[in-house]
Amino acid sequence: MKMNKRFCNIKRKTAETDVEISFQIEGEGNANIETGIGFLDHMLTLFSKHGGFDLVVKAKGDLYVDSHHTIEDIGIVLGQCIKETSGDKKGIKRYGTTFLPMDEALAMVSVDVSGRPFLVFEAALTAEKLGDFDTEMTEEFFRALAFNAGITLHAKILYGKNTHHLIEALFKGTARALKEALTEDDTIKGVMSTKGIL
Repeated sequence: MKMNKRFCNIKRKTAETDVEISFQIEGEGNANIETGIGFLDHMLTLFSKHGGFDLVVKAKGDLYVDSHHTIEDIGIVLGQCIKETSGDKKGIKRYGTTFLPMDEALAMVSVDVSGRPFLVFEAALTAEKLGDFDTEMTEEFFRALAFNAGITLHAKILYGKNTHHLIEALFKGTARALKEALTEDDTIKGVMSTKGIL
């Protein structure tokens, strides 16, 4: 049976950040993103569009320190939203893999909505910053996402040079792989596992 409107809203407030995210799997790719970090706003807007997710992110953080806490906490809350909306995982495809070209860059992203968090991240990002975004935080974002969503995530740049293109390919690729993995399939009875539980 199809689940309609797999939706959640999660708030997380600490001494460093105040993050609220609304997330809907069966969306129209609509995004309303305000993080205080322009490049991250751009990446999350792309994530929403290419996953077909409706996504609202409102985040305020201690950007006078640096972008670390804000980016990581957004990854944490978005991961929690993915975990909540995937529910008991019955009827979903579970796996998704995407090869995503972005001009000269090519990324491979593979996802298993397994309940077992893991991240493999391979990307040589040569530029240290893109606007106010610290590029080393790309890996931290995806780690926070994977571990809080309870997914196995492999994200790898196969080749490419432009750091903007490399990171954009990873965000788009992750969105498309997640969309595939979270898609419901009427031919799947229960969960896609011989264990009977994920």
